[in-house]
Amino acid sequence: MAAGIRGTRPAGPGPTATPRPPLVRELLLVTALFLVYKSGRRFANGHELRAFHNADRIWDAERAVRLPGEGAVQALLLHGDTLVRAANTYYAAVHFPATVAFLGWLYWRRPGHYVWSRRVLALVTSAALALHLLMPLAPPRMLAAAGLVDTAQVYGPSVYGATPETDSMANQFAAMPSLHFGWALMVAIGLIAATRGRRRWLWLLHPLLTLLVIVGTANHYWFDALAAAALVALALAVVPAPGARPAAPGADPGSGRGEPTPSKTFARTAAPRPAGALR
Repeated sequence: MAAGIRGTRPAGPGPTATPRPPLVRELLLVTALFLVYKSGRRFANGHELRAFHNADRIWDAERAVRLPGEGAVQALLLHGDTLVRAANTYYAAVHFPATVAFLGWLYWRRPGHYVWSRRVLALVTSAALALHLLMPLAPPRMLAAAGLVDTAQVYGPSVYGATPETDSMANQFAAMPSLHFGWALMVAIGLIAATRGRRRWLWLLHPLLTLLVIVGTANHYWFDALAAAALVALALAVVPAPGARPAAPGADPGSGRGEPTPSKTFARTAAPRPAGALR
């Protein structure tokens, strides 16, 4: 029986047998994806009238479904200069480095989860770029009806130019979906899937804090985050999770893995011994 117990694997995420992809290839892939995304966002410039029209529709739709006003979150940040500057810094400095650190850690420690997460992020980013091109959207900080403060311009720091129409560094009319939230959500999901322990659920604080920051700084609507969450859910449904392989003959149908079940392992170890064998 002891042999049967030793023949099974403990449940939960652990070291994966997936080979680590070549580092140079992965760096080129991630860099190419980032450059294509940045270039694609630039192509969405020049549609300011559509962007403001869509912003009016989004704002009215949020009020129609009785979502809380973005101003309620911003009011919390505006209680002190230090708090609002911290939110602006989080928006400007955490988004990209946190995602790179997440992918780097998975690459070295959980290659199987790295490949899975990279594919999900690539799908989400590509779909987001398509939506940015199809539906330009002015953020709430530009919408007069919202009555919100552009906290980055007033308090700093800001990653955007003062004149959105001539901003050569970024497309400010690409609010939906929010990749700040989409990437943060996938970082949390990926780390929860790749680690053990109850405390791993604390990673969900990252997308929660990101949501409060993107809304409170008036860079995104609630619907921008919902759209990003929907894209992440669709990508997770399409990309096979680590270890999701066709069951091999004799495998447990419910496990989805080509490994013997504990009952079958025990059955093999408990086979009858020849007469006279020591017990």
